[in-house]
Amino acid sequence: MSAESDPVYAPDQLKPGNRKWARRGALGTAAAMLLFFWGNHEGNTENIYLVLFSVGLVAVVIGDAVLRRNGLKPNDQ
Repeated sequence: MSAESDPVYAPDQLKPGNRKWARRGALGTAAAMLLFFWGNHEGNTENIYLVLFSVGLVAVVIGDAVLRRNGLKPNDQ
């Protein structure tokens, strides 16, 4: 790969997305996943995975907020 074929990016193209909307999206997805409890499945195997993934999403959002508040993660990412 040569330098001529590499794409050129302006600094504003690499800006991170909106953190507030990402958090809302993660929490909304966790809530939507919990609504799948009422489906056409039998047994609890699916329910265990739904709860684990939902709790994982909430944990990531809380962990991100705590790290940013304590200054352990930069606010520009």
